[in-house]
Amino acid sequence: MAKTVAPVYDPQAIEPKWRDAWKKAGLFRAREDGNKPKFYNLVMFPYPSGPLHMGHFRNYVIGDAFARYKLMRGFNVLNPFGWDAFGLPAENAAIQSGIPPRVSIEGNIAISKHELDLMGVLYAWDREVTTSNEDYYRWTQWLFLKFLEQGLAYKQKAWVNWCPKDNTVLANEQIVNGVCWRCGTKPTKKELEQWFFKITAYAQRLLDDLNKLDRWPERVKVMQANWIGRSEGADLDFFLEREGKLRVFTTRPDTVFGATFMVVAPEHEILPKIVTPDQRAAVDAYIERTKAETEIERLSTEHEKTGVFSGAYAINPFSEERIPIWIADYVLANYGTGAIMAVPGHDSRDFEFARQHKLPIRRVIGPSLDAADKPLDTAFEAYDGVLVNSGAFNGLSVKEGIERITAEAERKGIGKRTITYRLRDWLISRQRYWGVPIPIIYCPDHGIVPVPDRQLPVRLPAEVEFRSDGQNPLAHTPSFVNTTCPKCGKPSRRETDTMDTFVDSSWYFLRYASGDDPSQPFDKKRVDYWMPVDQYTGGIEHAILHLLYSRFFMKVLFDAKMVSVDEPFAALFTQGMIHRNGYVMSKSKGNGITPDYMVEKYGADTGRVYELFIGPPDQDAEWNDRGVDGVARFLHRIWRQIVGEEDGVVPGMARVPSEELTRKLHETIEKVTRDVEAFHFNTAMSALMELSNAMQDYLQAGGRRNDAWEAACRDLTRLLGPFAPHLAEELWQRLGGEGLLVYQPWPEPDPTILRRAKVTVVVQVDGRLRDRIEMPAGIDQSDAQARALKSPNVERAIGGRRVQRAVHVPDRLINLVTG
Repeated sequence: MAKTVAPVYDPQAIEPKWRDAWKKAGLFRAREDGNKPKFYNLVMFPYPSGPLHMGHFRNYVIGDAFARYKLMRGFNVLNPFGWDAFGLPAENAAIQSGIPPRVSIEGNIAISKHELDLMGVLYAWDREVTTSNEDYYRWTQWLFLKFLEQGLAYKQKAWVNWCPKDNTVLANEQIVNGVCWRCGTKPTKKELEQWFFKITAYAQRLLDDLNKLDRWPERVKVMQANWIGRSEGADLDFFLEREGKLRVFTTRPDTVFGATFMVVAPEHEILPKIVTPDQRAAVDAYIERTKAETEIERLSTEHEKTGVFSGAYAINPFSEERIPIWIADYVLANYGTGAIMAVPGHDSRDFEFARQHKLPIRRVIGPSLDAADKPLDTAFEAYDGVLVNSGAFNGLSVKEGIERITAEAERKGIGKRTITYRLRDWLISRQRYWGVPIPIIYCPDHGIVPVPDRQLPVRLPAEVEFRSDGQNPLAHTPSFVNTTCPKCGKPSRRETDTMDTFVDSSWYFLRYASGDDPSQPFDKKRVDYWMPVDQYTGGIEHAILHLLYSRFFMKVLFDAKMVSVDEPFAALFTQGMIHRNGYVMSKSKGNGITPDYMVEKYGADTGRVYELFIGPPDQDAEWNDRGVDGVARFLHRIWRQIVGEEDGVVPGMARVPSEELTRKLHETIEKVTRDVEAFHFNTAMSALMELSNAMQDYLQAGGRRNDAWEAACRDLTRLLGPFAPHLAEELWQRLGGEGLLVYQPWPEPDPTILRRAKVTVVVQVDGRLRDRIEMPAGIDQSDAQARALKSPNVERAIGGRRVQRAVHVPDRLINLVTG
């Protein structure tokens, strides 16, 4: 019988077939099922700005692979997707091109969905969310009104960060490295009436509950803790020389006798009352100059300590000294009380300011009482030592001084113990069109009036004029602005600000869990089944923005008894960025690789496996075309190994399994399972490559295609399923497997085989016992020597000498000879 030529691996022919099969099977169309453990797998949804590139796909491939893995482990998997569709880029593009944002967004979504499909990245599309659709933003408005009812939304005049390019306000969290997070423009300060969410009411809970998140990266928790910035101290009242008082917050009340001047922020509301006429011009000029500075610049240790004298004085409530009040930009209006008692002897910023402006410096903390008169060359900021030059408190330790002086302030009614936070309330107002309209009406008689639920959504008008000056089109659209008061029917006007897009993304995961419910934002029963998200994957750049805001939202909803858990994400993984030619892969750099190119040249599975193999997933990685070629060769080799000479698998010839191949297979199952659970996808891919190598070595050494071989083929195919799903499905079919591979159980390692697969090897150095190390059975001499050299005991025994040779008794002993 003439042999037929074995079929060639042709991903371009194979992959569309299996994508169609998955769609017909309704892959990831999840339903609540009490018979299976649930697993809510989520990747951060993107802003649909245009075509995707392979840098974007690292996140999506990781998420898809993990969802497929969990499906094979028997979980009821929810794996949804959607679009964070509001935001400035679409509006700015509309100004330049004239294409309405909704049109461009819908086009970009269609392109992105095609690209996700090409790469075999599948989602529960029946639960798709687009934040710019009315059926979603209606409920964003409804939630705003619930926050308003609970006193968690309010409007007030405030100094805000203003982006002059985007013509809109920025929250503090949206200034990154001193510039606008979107466009890179340096912001200025502007005083406006703005809407805020009272996130500070939850500051302590947000801080405390970080301890619950034991499956979050530690660096993300540290970033959030630092941003919340809890400080313990005291409020102290300094009496103004003329009338009134100025309250300060300090973490070091023990240094109050060293306060030789006061500093208030340029935005402080007390300035009009205290600035003297002769200083007015200088103060006004200084305040105007500071409006161009960002908070980061003002707080930088390298920033020059500028300031201006107010002309006013205060009385130190403990030393009773008359001290000047200065205005300086290194004090912020939104931290503490916006004013400080300046203690130059024990604070480096105050020390630098005092030196520059020739203000007195006094030591009030020293290693002993003898140090009272010793001059200071730098600020002495230590928390050890005793109080000096501090009247009746001399000789107290710092800890005792803090306690006693705070108690004395409380006794006299001039102070109290206080906890303050760096966290500021969340500024949600944006002066742009493409966002969720804030559902508020301004009535001349009733003032601020919430839009009634029955009138939601407040729709964005389709016809607006996009102005070249970047001003908000809503404010110049009479049909939107002009309305009537829901209470009295009188002519009124609508709020023209829209909400920060991070409001939209602070609850989208609840909408996924509930499905497209037209009667409510989400169904509590269904949300209670799915929440919390079991695995959340996305970029660390969202550590302080989206992740903090989502935690805040969840706690508010928990307190309102709308959900049953108060933390949204049980586990978090933050993937690294893909670089190419030395830069992060991006459209602007022109170094992106499109999915279409990848699929046309290599097939989707090569791109998927390479993205997982490129390096530790939580670290940045450099794209390398030769590495892609290497992965392509690996997948082609697996095809050749499993697909035999007769258009299928060569039938079993011998019934005697190979112990060595079987042992390697079960070691691989154990390692790949462990690595995937730990998100070590790169080492999981390496393990699969090693198994393929072992299979190749087995055949080349004369091994037969027997039961052990067929077991290796089947389990390698199942292990490959989450990562190269198209190839794995095709191999599974050719192996005679029933049904879709994605619904097959994940292989389990046999503990008895694994026990036999490991042995304890005695390690000697120059004939003397130095360690006993567990190693894989059958390990060769070079590998055994390499493992032995990693032992600290062996390393100490060698002491830097060179190993001349090794004596190896397989599976029992290795002796390293140095002489």
